[in-house]
Amino acid sequence: MSARYDTIGVNYAELRQPDIRIGRTIQSALGSAQTILNVGAGTGSYEPAGRQVIAVEPSLEMIRKRGPNAASAIRATANKLPFEDNSFEVSMAILTVHHWPDKEAGIKEMRRVTRGRVVLLTFDPSQRPWLTDYLPELAALDNTQMPKMADYSRWLGAVQITPVPVPRNCSDGFLYAYWSRPAAYLDERIRSGISSFWTISDAQTGLGRLKQDLESGEWERRYNDLLALGEYDAGYRLVVSG
Repeated sequence: MSARYDTIGVNYAELRQPDIRIGRTIQSALGSAQTILNVGAGTGSYEPAGRQVIAVEPSLEMIRKRGPNAASAIRATANKLPFEDNSFEVSMAILTVHHWPDKEAGIKEMRRVTRGRVVLLTFDPSQRPWLTDYLPELAALDNTQMPKMADYSRWLGAVQITPVPVPRNCSDGFLYAYWSRPAAYLDERIRSGISSFWTISDAQTGLGRLKQDLESGEWERRYNDLLALGEYDAGYRLVVSG
């Protein structure tokens, strides 16, 4: 079984530390469920402590990076979950659906094995965070790999969709987490923890423009309205079914 993160997950555990504020949002959605399935679980970010959690992850490298207190992990894919129907009270998938080869099959598999809520943290591809002004390839990539919000109700039935704002000092280094720290995108090490930068073909032109605008002060002039914000709606959404 091959998995993309066997290659690109080199700095993932270090750079993708769960943010406590986003974590509270996820924990609230999970409710009081005691048996939880985490699909596309990676290194275990946002898995609740003190509950019976089983993780599913296709990447052996990511499983190896799971901490000693992380839930037990099974190497498998979302579109063929090795569990009986209704095995879990709740299932979760955090910033992972866009990596699945068959997103519809994976989501329907989560619904099959879950008695209660399906909780997803994902991204709305209709949104355009400021970074896409410099790197329009990111918007094109989001359109290609991110399910539309309407897809989730087609696959799951009735869903509740809630914006998840990104704190200005977010500790989880996903793609748009550095909205208030634009110079971070010029750091190759930080980019190495963001899968999109492994996918787009030419980031250097846009990053060069960003560097120039930071040095000239143009970035601050252009995005002055962001400077006082404590959090930013970059397009991340919590989708809850059931």
